[in-house]
Amino acid sequence: MNTKGYIEEHSPSTDHIFTGEFGKLILLYLDHMANVLKRKTSTVRNAELYLFRFYCFLSAHRYDISNLSFDVIENFHREQDYTMYIVSDNYHFREGKLPSTYSEEEIRTVLYCVDRSSAIGKRDYLFLILTAEYGLRNGDIRQFRLDHIDWDRNEIRFYQDKTSNSVTFPLLSSVGNAIIDYLKNGRPITDTIEIILSVKPSRKSKTLSASAVSSIAAKYFGKSGLSALNARHKGTHVFRHSLASNMLAKEVPLLVISDVLGHSSTESTKTYLKVDFKQLKRCALPMPANHSPFYQRGGIWL
Repeated sequence: MNTKGYIEEHSPSTDHIFTGEFGKLILLYLDHMANVLKRKTSTVRNAELYLFRFYCFLSAHRYDISNLSFDVIENFHREQDYTMYIVSDNYHFREGKLPSTYSEEEIRTVLYCVDRSSAIGKRDYLFLILTAEYGLRNGDIRQFRLDHIDWDRNEIRFYQDKTSNSVTFPLLSSVGNAIIDYLKNGRPITDTIEIILSVKPSRKSKTLSASAVSSIAAKYFGKSGLSALNARHKGTHVFRHSLASNMLAKEVPLLVISDVLGHSSTESTKTYLKVDFKQLKRCALPMPANHSPFYQRGGIWL
């Protein structure tokens, strides 16, 4: 990897000039984000901004890489007036938050709450089972089209809305039956090619909005009673998180999970390793000595 590649492709702002050994490392990291992790340009730009602030802090205090420590990072956070922890009933480190996940049994409980005798219930069940079985994102559910289904090959194929990656799934009988039931007995008669449609008078026969999809998912989590038991999220994305988590629990290889989720690389999939507690226990290491005043005070700035 070379820094020139990132500079030529992304043209960093002239306000963000990185020099020296640490500057070179930052450019290498930004290149890694752009070309290996395949992050959006806006995401890389945002990282560039915050890294530049850290770079300026180190330069102003005459620190170099060998000086990096908990104390230096704490001083940077304090000087920038950043909040290291979200203070609530418990302390949660922002970058350490775990994806909200549910077991396969809990996901089934949510699906069982849908009244499939009504037209709306048939529609809601279809999009819930699509995201439960395939981990589809909000945008992919809303843009799921009739021409994405190959009935002869029993496959579903489309390009993901977020990444533009092509994905192919086997057309499971549970999904196929839900599609047929909705098309025959629940979907409005329309020429619209998208399958899952709104029934609101103002949006009749139009695709659902992003907020509507999330609200519908939350409604069934509420009906199931699961959302009242803990602070886990209850939107559509938790189905995706749960699918990955449950596959990891079955020791499905990371590459396979990455393919199912349609990630550009396994680097994006590795975030789910944080919830693979069974495997993480095998990697436990002794806690090193930590002399940081921040942690000695209990993790709250005084």
